[in-house]
Amino acid sequence: MEIGGLTGFALNLDDGRVQVVAEGRRENCHRLLEWLRSDDTPGRVDGVTEIWDTPRGGYEGFAIR
Repeated sequence: MEIGGLTGFALNLDDGRVQVVAEGRRENCHRLLEWLRSDDTPGRVDGVTEIWDTPRGGYEGFAIR
């Protein structure tokens, strides 16, 4: 799955959760959330918590940290 136009990162946390920070057009962010909630992700997703905030910028692409 590729969702164009998003910048930010995905980071594996020590407790097994994954933090995803994404900036871009609202509809692309919604597509990302729909994908994370689907059965088509590369890993197991037990739940998604979303927090919307003002974009801060500073990301040049989308990175896996």
